[in-house]
Amino acid sequence: MAGLARSVAAAILLLSMTTFGFAANKVIIILDASGSMWAQIDGKPKLEIARESLRTVLQSVPADDEIGFMAYGHREKGSCDDIQLIVPPQAGSASAIAAAADSMKFLGKTPLTAAVKQAAEALKYTEDKATVVLITDGLETCGGDPCALGKELEASGVDFTADVVGFGLTADEGKQIACLADNTGGKYIQASDEKALQEALVETVAAPAPAPAPAPAPEPAKPDFNFMPTVVLAEGGDPVTDGNAWEVYKAKSDGTRGDNITTEYGEYKANLEPGDYVIVARDGEAKAEQKIKIEAGQVYKPLFTLNAGTLILHPRPSQGADVASGAAVVIAYPGADNPPTYYGDTKAVLPAGDQKVTVTIGQGAVTETIPLAAGRVIDKDIIVGVGHVVANAYYAAGGDKADGSGVGFKVLKAKKKIDGTRDEVTYAYGPDSKFDLPPDDYVLIATVDLAVVEQPFSVKVGEFQDLKVAMNAGVLAITAPGTSKIEIFETKKDINGNRKSIGYAYDEKYQAAIAAGDYAVVSEKPDNSKKEGTVTVKAGERVELTVQ
Repeated sequence: MAGLARSVAAAILLLSMTTFGFAANKVIIILDASGSMWAQIDGKPKLEIARESLRTVLQSVPADDEIGFMAYGHREKGSCDDIQLIVPPQAGSASAIAAAADSMKFLGKTPLTAAVKQAAEALKYTEDKATVVLITDGLETCGGDPCALGKELEASGVDFTADVVGFGLTADEGKQIACLADNTGGKYIQASDEKALQEALVETVAAPAPAPAPAPAPEPAKPDFNFMPTVVLAEGGDPVTDGNAWEVYKAKSDGTRGDNITTEYGEYKANLEPGDYVIVARDGEAKAEQKIKIEAGQVYKPLFTLNAGTLILHPRPSQGADVASGAAVVIAYPGADNPPTYYGDTKAVLPAGDQKVTVTIGQGAVTETIPLAAGRVIDKDIIVGVGHVVANAYYAAGGDKADGSGVGFKVLKAKKKIDGTRDEVTYAYGPDSKFDLPPDDYVLIATVDLAVVEQPFSVKVGEFQDLKVAMNAGVLAITAPGTSKIEIFETKKDINGNRKSIGYAYDEKYQAAIAAGDYAVVSEKPDNSKKEGTVTVKAGERVELTVQ
């Protein structure tokens, strides 16, 4: 843990020792004070690591450096406007910044784009050289676009730089905010774990300063672009320029992927520095990878063939029915370790081969294997074969609909097993409960408080049913002043002279729907004395009883 704290402190020390050069211009440090900073690394909250690191590093910053301190998410939960310049840029601000960080709460959202914008404006970035250093453990949560902001500040600033420290972010998360630094000529440092951060410090801090380079000879005119790749789904196919992605990595010595340089979309043209790269072309679930060696003065136009096709699926509950927007579509394409799930109308680019497609609508599911050749487009309906049922309970036939919290429905297979039980299919609560079911015979168990009714029904593919279950029940409202328990019994006794308990409540009042019939109501007081009353409940009616 101490090693990690020292690593984070060293990362912030970059602000004064390398490209985060405090001495060259005014600087505002922006600290992420969102609620996620309570997360722990090796048992210690990230916010404590950040506080200790700021205090340690700022002690070594020259007193005449003009440093400011801004934070967001430190005063209000759920606010995208909670951004504050706590310490304006000034010399000798180290103790003020450390004190501000120590007293700060961490509880809000992550409006990092707006915070960088405000910091740039506070530094008068359109008039003077300005540097903003953002330390964040999360991504934008207030709708801002850090990539676009970086381009805007770079275009309108005199000499504006945004440096970003991704504290505890994954590599994929880091890519989403690294563009803020890239687009302003700044630097992104990944501090997701101790080892990665230490490697960054060795490269950027511990490396000796290079000797002054001799004046370069005039370079020959460069072409506008030296790398212009093309990607196709199949050999001889048209280039793909929409919806595809390009991932550019530095190549390691063994030819595998190293650091990600950029990810671009659609048609891609670039000027890459000489060196070895690994280029990955993607479209949907298909990808192709090549190792490319870029040499000065050369133009490269590699072709990437994905060997893929396009599958367009329309999941429908029955032939001719509308597409089910909530249908789950799972496609196990060739080589898929974790098949992706789509919903409703589905269009997917997939590696060529047999596509195992499973579509689920409610309790119905169907699986098909669809051969897909490279370059082909298959547009297909998938018919799951279910009927649609809407269930409601009524106190009496033609009477009021039950719509309280005690309404529930359970669907069972009609056919009993050898032990006399039935398999449960699904369940739902509340009025207008909806079920999509394969064709079969079923039993619907409807419950309204204490009333329970079974109703058989059958389902046919494409059929819509509005099941109205008559509960033959009324509402019994009981008042028993001064009692601690109310219990309802059937009036008829069994062979042993006992009455069946229907329901009870530990209260002076008890109201519930109950099947029509005669009942005995027993109230019990704290001294264990009891009073009893009888009542007749009629279907579709309310009856009130006082027991005292």
